[in-house]
This record gives sequence, structure tokens and C-alpha cells, in this order.
Amino acid sequence: MKEYKVISWKMSFTNNNERLEETLNQHAVSGWRLVHISEHSTRIVLERDKNR
Repeated sequence: MKEYKVISWKMSFTNNNERLEETLNQHAVSGWRLVHISEHSTRIVLERDKNR
């Protein structure tokens, strides 16, 4: 079984790529995997196995 997490992403004027990469890596440590980023990068969907 999978569980999902939706993150609302706030764009800023500087360091967007670095902040996004850091956020994704922090969640990856907890077993989350990127599933989808919306067209305007405002919502990020992550998934992981619920019974891990």
C-alpha cells in the first residue's frame, strides 16, 4: 500500500532550484519519492510504501 504527501511550493526570486533540491532530498531520506510536480511548480506530490 502507498501513502502520499502533497507539498505546496512557494516560488521566490532566488535559489529556487537549490531550495527545491534540498526539500526533495530531505523527504527522500524519509523514504518519499517524487511522483509529480505541477506545471507551475506550486504543488509537489510524493509517495512511499506505507508498510516500510
